[in-house]
Amino acid sequence: MGLKDRLKAGLTRSREAMNAVFYMGGEVDEDFWEGLEDTLVMGDIGGALSLEVADDLREQAARENLKTASQLKHALASRLADAFPAPDRDPFDDLPSCVLFVGINGAGKTTTVGKLAGAAKDAGTRVIIGGADTFRAAAIEQLQVWGERAGVEVVTRERGGDPASVCYDVIDAATREGDELVLIDTAGRLHTSPELMRELAKVVGVTRKRCVGTPVSVVLVIDATTGQNGLNQAKEFNDALDIDGLVVTKLDGTAKGGITIAIANQLDLPVYRIGVGETIDDLQRFDALEFCEALVGDES
Repeated sequence: MGLKDRLKAGLTRSREAMNAVFYMGGEVDEDFWEGLEDTLVMGDIGGALSLEVADDLREQAARENLKTASQLKHALASRLADAFPAPDRDPFDDLPSCVLFVGINGAGKTTTVGKLAGAAKDAGTRVIIGGADTFRAAAIEQLQVWGERAGVEVVTRERGGDPASVCYDVIDAATREGDELVLIDTAGRLHTSPELMRELAKVVGVTRKRCVGTPVSVVLVIDATTGQNGLNQAKEFNDALDIDGLVVTKLDGTAKGGITIAIANQLDLPVYRIGVGETIDDLQRFDALEFCEALVGDES
């Protein structure tokens, strides 16, 4: 099954809601446009952007005489794709690179790090993992399993150790061994806890200071099933840490998907990768148009 098919399967709720608007049997009239705007809002895209997108599509439909569901869906997918900012660089491809993964517990940080490390190693990249989540024993064990599976070194410390020291250690090891990509897993942090966010900011600061000459990116891992709460999380993490971009996970379940657009657009953050399943191959490069086509059910 290709990426678009996996996305379509995961975004069934959004696509069915869109179909209810596009195939309700009426004309493209005021009721249609109101229904489209309401559906976009209910899909977690957000009120302001939903209104803007619906208005833009209405103007385009009048200008280009778009009347069929297929024409309108294709135009909608293209307009939604335009809401995503393009990345200046891909921190997983543009090497050397050091990437810190942040987010709340359960978002999928550790699994994301493991999958990316395995994919990078398979592509011939010299990669090393830092396990800076020293508070959760399972996180260290998970990374070690991924590291063994991929043949990638995992640098960590005992449970309860200083996370910033892990960052020092893994960067030193990467420099010594000539690794091109450093992936650092951090402990889950509640975005509502200022003290914990300050601790995480210290880890980020230490890493930026230690990584002389190597770009450091802070990537927020967001669980797509959290809906609008994901936007609140992203705002708090961005305010505290100056996030560089996103990895969006769990788009294979009950996620509506629109929150991906809302976060990327409101915070001007690129989406680097998306997770559409449990296997290593299910963590994929993000393609805005392909994602939006799956979201609205555009088959053209």
